[in-house]
Amino acid sequence: MKRTTKLGITVAAIAIAVSGAAQAEPKTNVLHQWHSGANADAINKLGDMYTAAGGTWNQTAVPGHTSNTIARLRADVISGTPPSAVQLKGPEIGEWANTGLTANMNDLAASEGWEDVVAPELVSVMRPDGEWVAVPMNIHRIDWMWASKSAMDTVGATGLPKTWPEFNEVAEKMMAAGIIPVAHGGQDWIDGTLFEIVVQGISTDLFRKAFVELDLDALQSAEMQSAFDQLRLMVGWMDEAFPGRGWEEPLNMMAKGEAGFYFHGDWAIGTMNAAGYEYGKDYLCSGAPMNSGEPGYILNSDSVVFFKQNDPDYVEGQKLLASTIMTPEFQKVFNVAKGSIPARMDVELGDDFNPCQHLNIKDLKAAADAGTVVRSMAHNMAVPEKFRKAMFTVISEFITSDMSSEDAARRMAESVINEY
Repeated sequence: MKRTTKLGITVAAIAIAVSGAAQAEPKTNVLHQWHSGANADAINKLGDMYTAAGGTWNQTAVPGHTSNTIARLRADVISGTPPSAVQLKGPEIGEWANTGLTANMNDLAASEGWEDVVAPELVSVMRPDGEWVAVPMNIHRIDWMWASKSAMDTVGATGLPKTWPEFNEVAEKMMAAGIIPVAHGGQDWIDGTLFEIVVQGISTDLFRKAFVELDLDALQSAEMQSAFDQLRLMVGWMDEAFPGRGWEEPLNMMAKGEAGFYFHGDWAIGTMNAAGYEYGKDYLCSGAPMNSGEPGYILNSDSVVFFKQNDPDYVEGQKLLASTIMTPEFQKVFNVAKGSIPARMDVELGDDFNPCQHLNIKDLKAAADAGTVVRSMAHNMAVPEKFRKAMFTVISEFITSDMSSEDAARRMAESVINEY
């Protein structure tokens, strides 16, 4: 995306803004994709806290994945009415910052000490080119393996598998017992989520080279073919009804014991809490298999990006919204509801947090020490949207066809080349 010329502000306009700041009434309209379920409940908690702090809250929810939100944002920007706050992630934050359209929140960040408390992996994402233009709401872990307690008991599995070969053994036993080994949805981002979990389990180095650096040799390497081989096994353990299915139905299949395993991010916790499923009784959790034996961690973070506004009410509203998001109180309330963990590293998790969330913190620290934390490709943290979508197309076609692993790896590399 090319840098555009930043809009000049006259001395008179600055004077008006400064003199009017004291009378400004904080307002916001947050553009986001959380339109239903636990996600909607979580964003509504932000609205409640913002209103309680004296702001006027409005939101615009765009159903679907991040690409739909980005399309709406582009339309608003083209029309000359950029929203004051938008849910965005990863490289998209930097790309929008490069347009000169984002608001500089450095003064607020300095006064509130954001750099001292935000997870180090996220600081450069929120502060591209030295300017804080966004604040993180949470840290999601993508590489979760959810397991049905009853399915595990049925096949006599006493512990969750730690490597892909161990997983394959348990899955075969579930298949023989008449249990669907792998619950899965049939949408491209769900396919991409599963595959990046497999790749991380094959090799963290492969993940970084292929999904962060977009290294063409890595994308079509023998290791990538091995990852597709593992995915092919897992497709064989899915039920025939998965194509087109969303993410919540397979989650319920696992929690009810109809399926053995489900690989998905930890927003699943919010949905399971709302449905009354209990950890240890209905489901178990752990990080997905890692053949290296090291701890793994695929990181995702929901964040809010601020766009320049002319109305003093919305300028003040941005400050209030950013401050509200960065409070320990919000980080606790929001993440209990969402299933994620706080983006502030100084927030202690209490009894309100699920046991899997406590495990999340422990595993994040272990993976950070081991150097195995990676940013999610499937969830817009690693590469620009055009590369992500190109790889999704290949992954989904592989899942729904008889494409060979060799062809899939080659086509992954070709899809990336075509987007340059």
